[in-house]
Amino acid sequence: MSKTVYLSLGSNIGDRERNLRDALGLLAEPALRVLRVSSFYETEPVGVSGQRWYLNAVVEVETDFFPKQLLARLLRIEQQLGRRRLKPRGPRTIDIDILLYGGAVIDADELQVPHPRLAERRFVLEPLAELAPNLRDPVTGRSVAEMLVAVAKQQVRRVG
Repeated sequence: MSKTVYLSLGSNIGDRERNLRDALGLLAEPALRVLRVSSFYETEPVGVSGQRWYLNAVVEVETDFFPKQLLARLLRIEQQLGRRRLKPRGPRTIDIDILLYGGAVIDADELQVPHPRLAERRFVLEPLAELAPNLRDPVTGRSVAEMLVAVAKQQVRRVG
């Protein structure tokens, strides 16, 4: 049975827009269908200074993958696009995170859904609100629009 899933994409190395577009191209497959893509947003790095700003987007997909299968597929895409995990929160060619997987709540060592820092990050909430402002966090019950208000001071700029 297909699930609607929201993914975040981010890049701050090389041609950031091309990295996002290449990731979108690799996401499209029979078991993973891209439904909608937000605008791109330029955002300040969170937690680590001295890095180039990120280009971010959120993608709504429909998938037949179970959560851990989806995670494995996303990690392979990151690897195909040159992602190297050298330091936590370090620069990256591409980062793909599962934000929400239907209404599921998952708490495993390798995967937490909803994304554990979803409500703290305007760079995720702004593009997610563009696609689904009334979508609710299955843990807190708060809507994306409600969570976005709490992080309004973080720097985010819509591109294009």
